[in-house]
Amino acid sequence: MEKIIAIGNALVDVLVRLDHDSLLERMQLPKGGMTLIDELQQQQLRACTEGLPVEQATGGSAGNAMLALAHVGGKAGFVGKVGRDALGAFYAENCRKVGIDAHLIECDLPTGVANTFITPDGERTFGTLLGAAATLQASDITPQLFEDVSMAHVEGYLVQNHELMEAICQTAMEQSVQLSLDLASYNVVEADLPFFHHLVQDYIDVVFANEEEACAFTGLKDPLEALRQIAALKCLAVVKLGSKGSCAKLGDEEVMVEARRVPVVDTTAAGDFFAGGFLYALNKCASLQDCLRFGTLLAGYVIGVVGTKLPEETWKEIRKQTP
Repeated sequence: MEKIIAIGNALVDVLVRLDHDSLLERMQLPKGGMTLIDELQQQQLRACTEGLPVEQATGGSAGNAMLALAHVGGKAGFVGKVGRDALGAFYAENCRKVGIDAHLIECDLPTGVANTFITPDGERTFGTLLGAAATLQASDITPQLFEDVSMAHVEGYLVQNHELMEAICQTAMEQSVQLSLDLASYNVVEADLPFFHHLVQDYIDVVFANEEEACAFTGLKDPLEALRQIAALKCLAVVKLGSKGSCAKLGDEEVMVEARRVPVVDTTAAGDFFAGGFLYALNKCASLQDCLRFGTLLAGYVIGVVGTKLPEETWKEIRKQTP
């Protein structure tokens, strides 16, 4: 099986379950979105959540996708930046444990933290202090990172650094590596829409979006119409529709699968696990329908737990169902 790498923000997730939305409103965090915060806001969040139960896990959108891909037996790699600190060591050790070939560049800033707030409806909202992750730059992207790689999966959060994204896309193209892009968050798409359009039109082979992101990217209200408009840019378009399932379109082929009916505990990493499962199946030349089904399977399992930690018995069950 060919290797897939992901390039993204190496973050440690700090997961906090909330009883209501008032903290999100007080901290001006748009529910369901990702907001970048500074050190002062990080200190304020720590003060507001003091005494609440907290869980810690490796995170970041692209890293989560590779976590899922590695667990199901895929050859996964990751490129990101961490600090020379305990959280950076924690991130590296977790990659080693699950079999992710991680290229972690170290710097003097602290490892990034994604404060993940989970409300009773299972929705997750991020207040992210990027720290070291924000210093990943164009000069860190070398042809060697793409050796023996068939596809590079990039999270849309990196789009805020245009020079970095251009370096990733151009180097991958020069190395004949296909590119997959997760649009990341509707507010990130809205904030940098022209550059997102440029990337998809000029470089990207596979686009992942949820319903809100697809509509933000196209300006359309109907997610199926948005799917078709994205696919018209000559890429494989994939739109996740939550409880309504998911759909994909490549050329004249358009398919849709239903979502798994499971209790929702926490939607953290649902889209990332979906992408990991989809890319695993795509790398094995599975049909579009089977790619959607396997992505849906992984997403359905991860929304049943807080964070991204699934028991090994669950992973064994998932591996029995690989395409």
